[in-house]
Amino acid sequence: MNILLYALIVSLAYLLGCSNMALYVSKLKGVDMRASGSKNLGASNAMVLMGWRFGVLVGIHDIGKAVLAVALARYLGGELPYIAAAAGVACVLGHIFPFYLRFKGGKGFASYLGMTLALNWKFALVVILIVVLVTLISDYIVVGTVTTVLIVPAYMAFTGSLLVSVILSIATLAILYKHGENFVRLYRGTEIGLRRANRGDDRKL
Repeated sequence: MNILLYALIVSLAYLLGCSNMALYVSKLKGVDMRASGSKNLGASNAMVLMGWRFGVLVGIHDIGKAVLAVALARYLGGELPYIAAAAGVACVLGHIFPFYLRFKGGKGFASYLGMTLALNWKFALVVILIVVLVTLISDYIVVGTVTTVLIVPAYMAFTGSLLVSVILSIATLAILYKHGENFVRLYRGTEIGLRRANRGDDRKL
């Protein structure tokens, strides 16, 4: 029975993750986000292609669905061990690999933040502060992203939740995989930093 309940909750969390506000808004605006900018169905590309209001809307949605997934898991799962972490990861994977888009969705960072907020909001606020500082110092958003997805499972491991750390590492690996092109551009020195973007560089982040 517990296995069936696990499967039900994780599946529901994955379906929540498949909800993609960037896709919905871009269709209404007549913008093909998968062919423009970074070609990513996420908040940053929505902001680049449609303005900050739509970027914020997409970001809030992506964060919120992960928070909802974890909250529902806790409500429906009761005392099932590790169900909140499993549901959060399933939601992130749903965002990155939505079944109805041939498993080609967003990069999952906003949903990862939402998952972290739902699991431990105090720690998440510290992480957000660290990431903002790292991003500003390094000048690269991808560096802040990598910092986040590495810090979270590491913290869980050091605080005694080794299995939770392993579960969260699944989402970490998926996000690192989705940022492969960013790593290549960093290596080649062609990744566009915040300062260059703000000066009006015509290349999309």
